[in-house]
Amino acid sequence: MKKEKILFWTATTLIALFEGVMPALTSQTELAKEGIRHLGYPEYFGNVLVVFKILGVLILVIPQVPKRLKEWAYAGFTFNFLFAAISHGAVDGVNGQTFFPFVVLGILAVSYVYYHKLNASKN
Repeated sequence: MKKEKILFWTATTLIALFEGVMPALTSQTELAKEGIRHLGYPEYFGNVLVVFKILGVLILVIPQVPKRLKEWAYAGFTFNFLFAAISHGAVDGVNGQTFFPFVVLGILAVSYVYYHKLNASKN
């Protein structure tokens, strides 16, 4: 049980840093705005994305949040990473930026699997 908790919280903390803290701190920088424009999205899309990322992270890290809502957050992040990879691949061709979302998706998968293992052991 201890190993499962460590793996869950390590993976979930990494997701929280990548998808909650970093976007919250950097979303209004010119570099972030240019990144959104470069991919062909309007600026407001970046703002909306940051709001949903922060909400998703809060849903994942607050234990009292209902399980169904956590499932939606995991699904939302999965779609986010898949579409980020597709966007980078379509605009810039296949390169490191195309595959980085898959790395973060792998970390999210670890969080998801161990979230369910911890909940299964509670029942």
